[in-house]
Amino acid sequence: MVPASVPAAPPVAPGVRDLPFVTLHLPAGPAPWARASRVAVQDPLPSAYVGLSDDELERRIWAARNKLGTRLVILGHHYQRDDIIKFADFRGDSFGLSREAASRPDAEFIVFCGVHFMAETAAILGAPHQRVVLPNLTAGCSMADMADIFEVRECWAALQAVGVERVVPVTYMNSAADLKAFCGQHGGIVCTSSNARAVYDWAFTQGDRLLFFPDQYLGRNTGYAKGLTDDQMPLWDPRELDGGADPEAYRRARAILWRGWCSVHKRFTIDQVRQARAGHPGVRILVHPECTSDVVAAADLNGSTEFIVRQVRQAPAGTVWAIGTEINLVHRLAQEHPEQTIFCLDPVVCPCSTMYRIHPSFLLWALENLVEGRVVNQIAVSPEIRQHARVALERMLAVH
Repeated sequence: MVPASVPAAPPVAPGVRDLPFVTLHLPAGPAPWARASRVAVQDPLPSAYVGLSDDELERRIWAARNKLGTRLVILGHHYQRDDIIKFADFRGDSFGLSREAASRPDAEFIVFCGVHFMAETAAILGAPHQRVVLPNLTAGCSMADMADIFEVRECWAALQAVGVERVVPVTYMNSAADLKAFCGQHGGIVCTSSNARAVYDWAFTQGDRLLFFPDQYLGRNTGYAKGLTDDQMPLWDPRELDGGADPEAYRRARAILWRGWCSVHKRFTIDQVRQARAGHPGVRILVHPECTSDVVAAADLNGSTEFIVRQVRQAPAGTVWAIGTEINLVHRLAQEHPEQTIFCLDPVVCPCSTMYRIHPSFLLWALENLVEGRVVNQIAVSPEIRQHARVALERMLAVH
């Protein structure tokens, strides 16, 4: 449960046709995977699943799970609400869940309780016979939508036009499948917050510089950790002509960073860090590297969600933590470690609203349809995109 001070986000209203972030891949010139369109196809949640009590939801979800048995694997991202996580066979961050998706060839169904790009990744890495289901197709990611294939292709061509050579494209896991395919076809790679530093090392063995999208803050914070300076990491703004910087800045760059961000992690501020230290002497500040660079620099530690979980689990009793990441994970850590004092760095807190769209009602609906032999909300990736994206993802899985 979310703390009482945090307003719980409601499930998506039945019948609302929102952008579901399902990617349809259409032919476009010589590269058939180069165009992606998102279309509104979310079916209304049947009225029979609206207004069910928590007890009935839980009973029926467990019943459906038991009927499906080993044919089913449920993956739950750390940012999911507790009433979803309790049904997950595995919980983790994007990197860990990608590994699980790739290592479960016997499961017929992978129900991904996360957001669209995670389900796409599972579909890419999974076996051909596996069906990947996203319980609510409206569970997307605002960061992932800050870079699309058209903008990236324009950027790539513009950099080439001004003599920026030997560029290795690197896309964060929080991106659409066609961007992962772009990286695979152009000698690039996917990264997560768990292995971003190792991916930078790998990229610099492949070329002179990298193009990192869509999260500028993970890109810059990783660059700082590798010894890069701001003048070596110019920003590419897709809303500006030719990226908005002088071409010479891109020619001397080591890392060209896309202008994108996470709406949750951007909320954390340096003032919150100061207030946490003032109000809790001895507090340890632990933040995600999607936070702004001043917050990361002021923190004691920064790392992926798995890193955050590991630090708390290994800490001695009596440790005080102010954590800068999504509230569901922070609250869960506080529940699991009552011997420590754990609170969110942002006193107002901001849940990931799209993660909240995976409500137990949608999970139940998806599972009961599987029991009846119907696959709803399947996430499928075209063979062309899957081929190239898998190359980039397998490079990611090999880099530690």
